[in-house]
Amino acid sequence: MPEANDSHAVLDAVDWRLLRQLQADASLTNQALAERCHLSAPTCLRRVRRLHELGLVERTVAILDGDALRAQGVPSLTAVVEVTLDVQAEEQQRAFEARAVADVAVQQCYRTSPGPDFVLILTVADMPAFAEASARLFTADANVRNVRAFFSLRRAKFTVELPLGDGGAAQG
Repeated sequence: MPEANDSHAVLDAVDWRLLRQLQADASLTNQALAERCHLSAPTCLRRVRRLHELGLVERTVAILDGDALRAQGVPSLTAVVEVTLDVQAEEQQRAFEARAVADVAVQQCYRTSPGPDFVLILTVADMPAFAEASARLFTADANVRNVRAFFSLRRAKFTVELPLGDGGAAQG
């Protein structure tokens, strides 16, 4: 069996089918997943464990519906924030990235090029909470040169599914 996190592990059509199904609905029971992928339950479980061991499945989570939560009285505001650093040396980029990924308000963090050095997706309760996060992440950092924030009015699409295409094997 390949080593854990072996990026050169060979995946077959069944592995790709499993990955597609897990992306679409990771809450399926092993039995239901096995049926959808035309496998026996023990084979399915063994293969899914292998996909986890290979590091292809990072984690399994429940994705909450922000609109439904707001309807329940849970406030949330999403901001897309571009950040440009004054000094772009690797050490300074790593330091900013480490602070950003450690902050509870940051849901996603991307190093980008060209343009801003980082694009962050922040979700906070409201504008005062955004101001607090902004002070923590941007104002307190002398190396942050420019910040541009864009606030979401409506989420038209959200997915965490990666486009697997054929994934080196026929779709199934």
